[in-house]
Amino acid sequence: MLNLYPEIRPYAEHRLAVDHPHELYIEESGNPDGVPVLVVHGGPGIGCQDYYRRFFDAERFRIILMDQRGAGRSTPLAELEGNSTARLVEDMESVRQFLGIDRWILFGGSWGSTLSLVYAQTWPARVLGLILRGIFLCRPIDIDWFYQNGASRVFPDYWEDFLAPIPESERDNLVAAYYRRLTSTNELEQIQAAKAWSIWEGRCATLHPNPRVVEHFGHPHVAIALARIECHYFMNNVFLEPDQIVRDAGRLAGIPGIIVHGRYDMVCPLDNALALSEAWPEADLRIIRDAGHSASEPAIIDALMRACDELADQLEHSS
Repeated sequence: MLNLYPEIRPYAEHRLAVDHPHELYIEESGNPDGVPVLVVHGGPGIGCQDYYRRFFDAERFRIILMDQRGAGRSTPLAELEGNSTARLVEDMESVRQFLGIDRWILFGGSWGSTLSLVYAQTWPARVLGLILRGIFLCRPIDIDWFYQNGASRVFPDYWEDFLAPIPESERDNLVAAYYRRLTSTNELEQIQAAKAWSIWEGRCATLHPNPRVVEHFGHPHVAIALARIECHYFMNNVFLEPDQIVRDAGRLAGIPGIIVHGRYDMVCPLDNALALSEAWPEADLRIIRDAGHSASEPAIIDALMRACDELADQLEHSS
């Protein structure tokens, strides 16, 4: 089984102002002349982690990490103004132009898979290939599964903690109830709700309990951005038309793709990946037997690293 490559540091860091008040954090590592790959992080709102650089052979890839609006090292943190799917797609295209890249690979997991797919359907000529993990189609049934009725039956003990900040009278629509608290002027109420929301996700993300993942999700800086931005998107139907990603799958024709999905993914169940695969038959769906949702799980790491090398080989042979 493959393990992550050794730690590397960025050779360049940038800040790119987009429309007010947003400024994006961007970094580059690996080989400046390598195959460009953009890491599209999840959430929305989780931000990039340093270990994301380590999925890629640093001699082979030009590795680009970008924190989306309001997330990670982008500013202002947890900002909802001007934060929508279309704006994030525009930001990705602005970053491509800013870095002088003609075409790139998109490497995205969970919400990062969503955003990568929407970008590729908008700008197919700019995409060399897609490596996607934990497919999230953002359909109402997908949001309801995790935030109203579904995963709650698999993790009823964790669910009790998720319910705790919300009075029983408001529990018929938990996303709306959380949104009221996450946009409250009461900062204590905001952070308490944010931590409950984010820790619920962290606890459910791995097949086996992983305290480090839960600790990361529970960090106040991470939790406030993740919870506020996710809830904002979910309250707005993720700024997508009904079943938009599957409907527009034909726009991906000719783009090589590898889909990695844990069989026991409780955040984004496997039917997301199956629906996408049926609509995009050119993609290679790989169901990982011993894994849940997180990119940090050993079997997911192995599958993603193999996918990166395979796609790079394919691109070299076709050039």
